[in-house]
Amino acid sequence: MVFFYFVCLISTKRKRLFLLSVILSFLAFTPLYPAEVASGITIQGSDTVYHLTHNDLKTGERLFYGLIREQAGQESCVSCHSIKPTGQFNWSPSAFEIASAGHTKTLEDLKNVLHSPVGKRLSIAHTGYTNLTDDQLVKLKGYMMDYYEQGGYEPRSVINRLVYFSGLSLLFLLVFLDLVWFRKIRYRVIHAAVLIATAVFITKVIVEESIALGRSESYEPDQPVKFSHMVHAGQNGIDCLYCHSTAEFGKSAGIPSANVCLNCHMVVRDGTRSGRFEINKIFAAVDSKKPIEWTRVYNLPDHAFFSHAQHVGAGKISCQTCHGTVEQMDRITQVPDLSMGWCIDCHRNTEVRFHDNKFYENYGELRKKLESGEISSVTVEMVGGTDCMKCHY
Repeated sequence: MVFFYFVCLISTKRKRLFLLSVILSFLAFTPLYPAEVASGITIQGSDTVYHLTHNDLKTGERLFYGLIREQAGQESCVSCHSIKPTGQFNWSPSAFEIASAGHTKTLEDLKNVLHSPVGKRLSIAHTGYTNLTDDQLVKLKGYMMDYYEQGGYEPRSVINRLVYFSGLSLLFLLVFLDLVWFRKIRYRVIHAAVLIATAVFITKVIVEESIALGRSESYEPDQPVKFSHMVHAGQNGIDCLYCHSTAEFGKSAGIPSANVCLNCHMVVRDGTRSGRFEINKIFAAVDSKKPIEWTRVYNLPDHAFFSHAQHVGAGKISCQTCHGTVEQMDRITQVPDLSMGWCIDCHRNTEVRFHDNKFYENYGELRKKLESGEISSVTVEMVGGTDCMKCHY
């Protein structure tokens, strides 16, 4: 645009046409991207060092997406190893996970994984990859190294609700000041319409965000290991208390250590769906003596007290009452909103078994009244279940 501005300043028509032809010729014969730009990615082969260019990395990217003509009929890498996060549960590791695990591996390691896969899952998934040449393997590994160094996929920033809220609040303030002070807008009906519309939206946002404060219904984070409750608790029928062993007598249900996982996975080393990639994370955690950092799904505010022992041990409440049908979930999702109203409704409608319940063995007098029919179990439950100091003390 700057060039064209200076062209317009030239007085004679001939000079302007000449300068325009020079500029257009320069643009026509100058490529936007140089053909051979060093990328900074270097790969050590068995007897050769490969210095990859920008075009080499683009070829590796096309190989990963399955866009090379020789890959016709062959599953692309991205069909299993997703670049972008998806809402669906994917047993295969993401592209960034394999890039993180493979950036320290050699070219021969990549060749062995693709040409001579070990395990049933990899043997099926990598069918047809034996036709990749050494040159293509170098470019594919180069792309994965570059992808790892770039930090993986970066989602685009979006304008969230806070920006709209701030903008409308500013508009409300300006219109209000114009109504009472500046008086630039002549018709007051415009003031009234804008003030009412913005006030309704601002109030709506404040009310909704205040109600949702501290709640995270449908929260479903990715975990460091793709552990499926559907496979373990559903298909294999493993009891919840086998892994969450402190639920009956502790405040928290507890997260099983990697050693508990090894009780089974010392034998089961190759998953039907996940292969060895996820199971190997357990052995890596044991070898490094670093616990697996699971992401907590259910969180209560600090001012609310909750004990699994009182609900699971004493109340004999099933896990599904609060956590939903976990035996049908691959990735755990928060089912209730954990609001105080939700807890109170459960307390009012759930009858607690007081007979032969060690948790209530010190309430002898209360048990006598219950047995004589003087009070009902629902009344007893309401006395304990709706008392503020039960949860907030």
